[in-house]
Amino acid sequence: MRISSSSPYTCQRCLSAISQSTRTSQYPVRSRVAWTQRCFSSTPRHASSLPVTPVTAQAAARRKVKSTEKRAASSVSAQPKTDSLTFQGSGQPNAPPTNTERPLLMPNNLFHKFSESPSPEIRRRAAFIKQNALCPHPDHRQSRLPMNPDDPEAKKSASGGLPPAHVDFECPDCGIPISCSEEHWADDYESHLEICDTLREINEDDHDLRSGRFFPEFEYPPDQIEEAMVNMTNWDTFLFSREFKAINDERSLRQATRLLTYPVTIASVLHELSPYNIKKDGRLTVEGLKSLSALRYTLHPPRTGGGPDVKGLRPAPPPMRIFILGARAESSLPREVWVQLTHLFPRVAFHLIFIGPESMTNREAEFPLPERTPANPFGAVVEDRLTSYLKISTFVEYYHTLHQAGHFYPYDPYFDCFMLFHPGLGHPASSHEWQETIPQLLETKVPILVTGYTEYDMKRDIDWVKETVGGEMDMLMEPGENRFRSLRWDINDLDPQDVSCGNWGVWAFRGKRYETTRKDPE
Repeated sequence: MRISSSSPYTCQRCLSAISQSTRTSQYPVRSRVAWTQRCFSSTPRHASSLPVTPVTAQAAARRKVKSTEKRAASSVSAQPKTDSLTFQGSGQPNAPPTNTERPLLMPNNLFHKFSESPSPEIRRRAAFIKQNALCPHPDHRQSRLPMNPDDPEAKKSASGGLPPAHVDFECPDCGIPISCSEEHWADDYESHLEICDTLREINEDDHDLRSGRFFPEFEYPPDQIEEAMVNMTNWDTFLFSREFKAINDERSLRQATRLLTYPVTIASVLHELSPYNIKKDGRLTVEGLKSLSALRYTLHPPRTGGGPDVKGLRPAPPPMRIFILGARAESSLPREVWVQLTHLFPRVAFHLIFIGPESMTNREAEFPLPERTPANPFGAVVEDRLTSYLKISTFVEYYHTLHQAGHFYPYDPYFDCFMLFHPGLGHPASSHEWQETIPQLLETKVPILVTGYTEYDMKRDIDWVKETVGGEMDMLMEPGENRFRSLRWDINDLDPQDVSCGNWGVWAFRGKRYETTRKDPE
């Protein structure tokens, strides 16, 4: 559909709205909703001879549609008729739902107990919590060593007392299984009040994702002119200056930031208008300014005067490589979310490299892993036609194996950067996986950005790195709260008391660089 800007009957604002509505998207809103339901309704990360075939965006979309239709058909045939509910809580007659896979809930009817939820997925989640989570009441004895001072296990005695018991009673205020009995819930109600409101918010957000409503907050704007500067002070200024559609509801804002926190966290540190600076309380160190200045020299290049004709040909620099190690949910983000990173740096090409044994979890039907051949020794899945400025490669392998093979050598501090989302460097269950990787990362002298679920999680990672590598690291950015953290909270299904949010804190470090000095001749 072609729209003329000189129409005498339509104003310019209406024309722009019509043109945006007619623009087709490679990644529909429904896929982003389904991804959020799949990836963020479970436990956090620590609870546990053919060449490379490029995967085009069109092929990815076709595969995603086929797999979605197949899953929808199987789920509809397997679900009883009582799972398909109509609008509730409204004064109008109930209308049949347009999608029998999900119930339709109104905004004023989002709170339900997990075991009595109209969504079968949440009911299965409630059964999983009751089967695995333990009652936090101090009358029970410890089932494991406390992970941190705020761990409910720290209040229990190491010996004596009642044996550990699984949770079974759902709090009537938050609707989440929290205690083994009503008596223990009432007796420990004062400590539960500290997180009860947050748990209720999580409950309503999870039901909102499955409410069947339309999600305008998952519609992202295209690129904009470079003269329109982006304000990275906080989420509100960023969304406004990036020309997102107005989000006037706090719940919609929480859903939107849960996805956008990954690319925007990277951009907020690397961008020349970053809120983290070397001024007082800016958290950036002198060494951090040196490293980020090199990256910003690449990310904000001067205009070359190039054009579409032969005379306008100019040599193009190599793409900016961002290595995302320990990738899990972030590797399966809808690609339109990662495209937002290219809109913030319009003159730079990006190559995102997801590395980790769980980087293709729940995506086998979408992208079958290729065979490992001499031409593709690590079975990489390459998506190189997303946009002209973005390429994504996924390696289901540990980074230290790729590093020892020299697969990404050489590294350049002007074109390379490492990103670790909630790596769990100091977590007892995952620190052994990073024992060999961290020294290799320091050898590259490339900036390493790290996020954490909570302040304690972030501090534990820093202490572990310092103990592991000693004085061989330079702190680039002091640890602190991430301005672009996810505004939505999540719970650990293995421990409902464990409440966290994505990318709560951010800090950065790199391998120590030694300055050489010339010795004066005698």
